[in-house]
Amino acid sequence: MKTSIERAALLKSLNHVQSVVERRNTIPILSNVLIEARNQELKLTATDLDMEIVESLPADVITAGGTTVPAHMLYEIVRKLPEGSQVQLDGGEGDGRLTIKAGRSRFALSSLPRDDFPALAAGDLPHRFMLQPAELGIIIEKARFAISTEETRYYLNGIFLHVMEADGKPVLRAVSTDGHRLARVELSAPDGASGMPGVIVPRKAVFELAKLAADARDPIEVALSDNKIRFVLDGIVLTSKLIDGTFPDYARVIPAGNTKLLTVSNKEFAEAVDRVATVSTEKSRAVKLSLARDKLTLSVINPESGTATDEITASYGGEPLEIGFNARYMLEIASQIDGKDMVFALADSGSPTLIRDPGDLRALYVLMPMRV
Repeated sequence: MKTSIERAALLKSLNHVQSVVERRNTIPILSNVLIEARNQELKLTATDLDMEIVESLPADVITAGGTTVPAHMLYEIVRKLPEGSQVQLDGGEGDGRLTIKAGRSRFALSSLPRDDFPALAAGDLPHRFMLQPAELGIIIEKARFAISTEETRYYLNGIFLHVMEADGKPVLRAVSTDGHRLARVELSAPDGASGMPGVIVPRKAVFELAKLAADARDPIEVALSDNKIRFVLDGIVLTSKLIDGTFPDYARVIPAGNTKLLTVSNKEFAEAVDRVATVSTEKSRAVKLSLARDKLTLSVINPESGTATDEITASYGGEPLEIGFNARYMLEIASQIDGKDMVFALADSGSPTLIRDPGDLRALYVLMPMRV
């Protein structure tokens, strides 16, 4: 194999593929990126056996061929090469090494045969539809923060993607929860999505997809079956296994009868929460919200370090109410709200609270209270 490519293009693609590769692997080939050169194109592939990313980019291919080399090391080498340089990749077939040249810099990396590199077979993906990058970005950004990291409840370690009827129209809905908070985001169902099975997209795939969608320009093709999902965007193909489990009936925890409405400035609320949480314990991060007519008082009592109170103006006409929440969870929800205000729909101090952006009804958030 012998090919030449501009450093910036190679670095961008390597940045995408190397993040799929786990830092520690018991199988050496899984630490490598597969590099294939043919038809004036360089193709990079990385996998962890549950997810695979393939990216193709134009290159000056002198001799076709392929090999595999350590993904993170290759990325670091290319990252440190001079900007604007032309990178030449050479070898990998006979001597078991790949030579990287740029200007007066030269590296030789040990390689493993490309025939040993595993392929993640996608199989038949019967359900297909298109999403604009901004649409996919909304689904991911507004739902991923609530994905659970608790491995025992593995079925919560991703985003539940499904189509259902809402107000007489089909919607594509994304839901995530860790048992303490829940995020639900919905869009009009795109053509081809009706009839798709409800699937759980794993956390790692969600976070990799977020980076790719942020740079995408053209519509993204989504294809899926009961156990795999594939995203095709801008010369990149991301394929992932789906989580084999049943997502809980999330509708049961979304409150419908919360009639006490609190409206606050999103910015003022987040700043006040951040201030009083300074003295909260690292373990509980509990902040008490005391609601009175057109006034919200936030307070923290920490027997070890002290107390804090803060007061902000609010729109509230219900009965006085005291309720506690985790400060970090409140701040994460506040960061998802793009509008000026946020609205809390409350019932009592022991029931789930509904939080929304009044200017964007595509998303809603549910937050479980804490005892304070």
